[in-house]
Amino acid sequence: MPNQYILALDQGTTSSRAMLFDHNGNVVSLAQKEFEQIYPQPGWVEHNPQEIWSTQAGVAAEAVTRAGVGGSAIAAIGITNQRETTIVWDRETGQPVYNAIVWQDHRTADFCDQLKAQGLEATVRAKTGLPIDSYFSATKIRWILDHVEGAREKARQGRLAFGTVDSWLVWNFTKRGLHITDVTNASRTMLFNIHTLQWDDELLAALDIPRSMLPEVRPSSEVYGRAQSTVFASGIPLAGIAGDQHAALFGQLCTQSGMVKNTYGTGCFLVMNTGNQPIESNNNLVTTIAWQIGERVDYALEGSIFIAGAVVQWLRDGLGLIRSAAEIETLAGGVAHSDGVYLVPAFAGLGAPHWNARARGTLFGVTRGTTSAHIARAALDSIAYQSLDVLKAMEADSGIRIGELRVDGGASANNLLMQFQADLLGVDAVRPRVVETTALGAAYLAGLAVGYWKDVDALQSQWQLERRFTPAMARPDVDSCIAGWQRAVRASKAWADDTH
Repeated sequence: MPNQYILALDQGTTSSRAMLFDHNGNVVSLAQKEFEQIYPQPGWVEHNPQEIWSTQAGVAAEAVTRAGVGGSAIAAIGITNQRETTIVWDRETGQPVYNAIVWQDHRTADFCDQLKAQGLEATVRAKTGLPIDSYFSATKIRWILDHVEGAREKARQGRLAFGTVDSWLVWNFTKRGLHITDVTNASRTMLFNIHTLQWDDELLAALDIPRSMLPEVRPSSEVYGRAQSTVFASGIPLAGIAGDQHAALFGQLCTQSGMVKNTYGTGCFLVMNTGNQPIESNNNLVTTIAWQIGERVDYALEGSIFIAGAVVQWLRDGLGLIRSAAEIETLAGGVAHSDGVYLVPAFAGLGAPHWNARARGTLFGVTRGTTSAHIARAALDSIAYQSLDVLKAMEADSGIRIGELRVDGGASANNLLMQFQADLLGVDAVRPRVVETTALGAAYLAGLAVGYWKDVDALQSQWQLERRFTPAMARPDVDSCIAGWQRAVRASKAWADDTH
């Protein structure tokens, strides 16, 4: 397939992207289009499913056109997507019955509390690897059935289909021919038993969700069918699906047990491959499926940090300390260290491994000598400290000592941050040459299914180092920094708890 390419569709929370990759894993062309974020009331976040489809189809065609090739030059299509976002549509008309309810949406938080009060938490975690939370798809499906007129009756008649964004795209690309998802997206619904690889009847009954709504669950890498849409003249194989963080783990080629990647975006998503055994977390991490290729299923531990790159946006938009996000490295680099200043960016509470929703952002250790540079440095440091907390939880859960940290995402371009991350961890932080790891992972999964790449071993040589950051700080200094951070986090929690 020397003159063919793999098309990766990266359907994200704020934009739809499409990328064409060649046999060496290089980006040949890229197209991107943002779409509307809908906020009907506080805590609610929605997308228009038709706009998700139209923007994704549009950028797919644009990326192929930009490369100057036709549909016949595309060996396969891989899909990666924002996870947990929930779409319910009418099988007969193909029309959504309601907007997509986005993963960030909290409207079902009270219902989640009811499920916990019923004593379901242990059952849900044992079967799905997940805590009961409004973040996941299950309670969003239930909300649509309860609040959209006629939805529950249609669901009982088998007329409604549920899908995460990948299912919606495949349904449309195949002109309603396929209603499927892959194991990674299924594992984020709170309805899928990650041990049996089946939808769980006990959980479906507890949430009163008809099984007929659910897609067929398939491996992450196989030929599911062919695109029948008007976007491409020829029927291109749809051959790979994985949720965004799973795809990034695969794109980083973290294919061995104990390998870890951290995506430094608006938040941080740390994922550790734990091999063919799921590890139940005792440290508030999520147990999930990494991917399935053939009969083999790989599992993972995942920890989410709410505020990472967003803290830089706050310095820019909230405090006006910088005019662009790129300026933070220069400002923070103006001082050797934060001089005892710590910023705990709990603007939306603390994520893993603390899971304290009441915690709020706090700044400690400020003196008359504190400058904007010290605050900028403390803000950058906070991203590395939060990542350290999750990585230590992963080591505790897995019993595996991390050998290196593979990094990607926008903030991974910040050399000051990456060096401090390596210093804190005491292991190398390694940044690849191709940082579009989410789309690349989807391309790899699709390419493997059609023989574009022979096997996973053949991909390993494609991972190319751009820069390696080696620990350089003296251990006593590192220990002192970490002790200060832990003290700041304790103080942040105490502030939240002491409401009198």
